[in-house]
Amino acid sequence: MSDMPTHELQSSPSMLGLFGRAGLAMVPGASRLPFVAGGGREIPQLTLELNDVHVERDRLAAYDRVCGFSLSDTLPATYPHMLAFPLHLALMTDGRFPFGAIGLVHIANEITQHRPIGANEALSIRVWATQLEPHPRGRQFTIRSAVSAGGELVWESGSTNLKRGGGSDDASRPAAPNLDVEVAELPATATWKLPGDLGRRYGSVSGDLNPIHVHPLSARLFGFPTAIAHGMWTKARCLAALESRLPDAFTVRVAFKKPILLPATVEFCEQGSVSDGDLRFGVRDARKGTPHLAGTVSQR
Repeated sequence: MSDMPTHELQSSPSMLGLFGRAGLAMVPGASRLPFVAGGGREIPQLTLELNDVHVERDRLAAYDRVCGFSLSDTLPATYPHMLAFPLHLALMTDGRFPFGAIGLVHIANEITQHRPIGANEALSIRVWATQLEPHPRGRQFTIRSAVSAGGELVWESGSTNLKRGGGSDDASRPAAPNLDVEVAELPATATWKLPGDLGRRYGSVSGDLNPIHVHPLSARLFGFPTAIAHGMWTKARCLAALESRLPDAFTVRVAFKKPILLPATVEFCEQGSVSDGDLRFGVRDARKGTPHLAGTVSQR
């Protein structure tokens, strides 16, 4: 990362504008335009940076409510991802990016919280992407994010995405989706009824208005029978269920399995504890047992 050119942004990019650019990449022939993603062959060597980021208290409260967190003066561990996501999308809509952002599959996410982050702290966010790697179902890459406060690294993450098509049987799967968690074997501790408008509710707070999440009609254009829940909402909801037992510093890894078709009734399941180094959790369909998410939490 240190050798990559850094572009410092003056303000957080407009999510509506970014999704407009992402949609433009789906128009046949549009990738020939220099400002539309799809024209490159490799992930661009670029770091995006945004400084002096302040949390909006009303937005934080809305995020806490839609994800099930307690209202607090510290940020949920998943909240910085939402702050970094506009930079993710800006990177993926860069004209040098090899394919469009819409249609990518978020297959895994890892977050390390080095210490709790106060809601009043000024933050600096840096985002960059790894190079393409083979995957059995296509090609994958990871977007890395680092959040600092007062020059101290307080949070970092990796979001692994899959571009489907042209996979190799010889390719090894990324480490995170092979988490040693058998969701079917974990005891259920809660049942969640997820409404059909959950994607729109979370999208209105997070800014992630990917059409597969916001409406059944737009989701059908991408092969889904109805809208699907955001993977990062599912991860956040799991951490909200665990928040009273999370230490100040920890790493949480998840693999996203089958998408949750909305509306849905799902089970949250868990076993072990962070202090023992063996907290495993997951989300599965309440009727069929289909796994939607598998995860682990480890203390730093």
